[in-house]
Amino acid sequence: MTPRESPLLTHLLLQLLLPLALSLLHPPHPAPVHVPALVPHAPTPLERSRFSARTQLDFTTHCNSSCFHRGEQVEQRAQLTDKLAFETLYADGSRTLTTVDVEADEGFEGRPVPQPSLRKVKLRRRRVRRQIYGADGRFNIQGDNFLLDYPFSTAVRISTGCTGVLVSQQHVLTAAHCVHDGKDYVNGARKLRVGFLIPPSVNGTKTDLSSAKKPLVRWVRVKRTRVPKGWLQGPQEVSMDFDYALLELRWPHRRPFMRLSVAPSSDDLAGKRVHFSGFDSDRSGELVYRFCPVEEESSDLIYQHCDARPGASGSGVYGRVWDNSLERWERKVIGIFSGHQWLEIDGENRDYNVAVRITPLKFAQICYWVHGNRLDCVQD
Repeated sequence: MTPRESPLLTHLLLQLLLPLALSLLHPPHPAPVHVPALVPHAPTPLERSRFSARTQLDFTTHCNSSCFHRGEQVEQRAQLTDKLAFETLYADGSRTLTTVDVEADEGFEGRPVPQPSLRKVKLRRRRVRRQIYGADGRFNIQGDNFLLDYPFSTAVRISTGCTGVLVSQQHVLTAAHCVHDGKDYVNGARKLRVGFLIPPSVNGTKTDLSSAKKPLVRWVRVKRTRVPKGWLQGPQEVSMDFDYALLELRWPHRRPFMRLSVAPSSDDLAGKRVHFSGFDSDRSGELVYRFCPVEEESSDLIYQHCDARPGASGSGVYGRVWDNSLERWERKVIGIFSGHQWLEIDGENRDYNVAVRITPLKFAQICYWVHGNRLDCVQD
């Protein structure tokens, strides 16, 4: 074991032991989550994409009080179904638009959403936009024992410069802005690929030299890409709320993947913390892991101060969620890392790194994309 791996091993062991200790305490008993069913219509052909947009890895948005509290209002069914329609991009550049209906149920319309609280936020009047908060709390994942082990093995590279997470044997969840700017697909989406890390020792590199070498990448072509219409509003109206996309690989992979879950309240996460691993641009070729507590949460976003740099966009944000059927804590993807957001509330600027929250409707949509059958899409 190298000196660099020792501190990492200590921290990772703590991450493994803490949830075990928490599980010995009284587990949470959150209320059952109802997942609405999406009823898709026949796809409508669209013009071929021009692939004219440029990839923007450093995704930053600004929001005032009206924008921040937008999630507190109950949206009409027509508005939601319009945003949950989705566009499919195929490998040959052709596109289709699929509209959907939300299956009627008694509790859907008029259901209140959680109100975000700002009482725990520390105000920051001015700060250089660097997405690192205080001491850098990121860890480089090195060595076969870590790179090929779950959950780090679920992180993959996106050829446009972002990160993704494996959510099935053939699907990768990432951020929408990694493939589309809200108006058109980025140029790199024309021949989109997903990269799997292969440690040096697996490629025949001698073991005593592997620690000094960076892992290689095996690239796989993407068969089709799906983006929610809630993102396709034009750059001037882009919101982080729908910053997610699903990539379907041309061939299945053999690595373990991480299951999706409707994001629970932070109070129902082990340690009230989130975790994610990504390919930050300032650590080229390295997989970087971080974790931090949830600072605030709204109906569509998870606000936190996990250290991150451009390139980490699209990382699967996961937490340890109590699984009633298994009676244990399970790692599940509950969000997608989007980027950085400045909030202007009462004349004060407040900054966060932000993840898109997987809500029941988003869960239903992504699950349908994965399975192609709405009957398989129920919350575990």
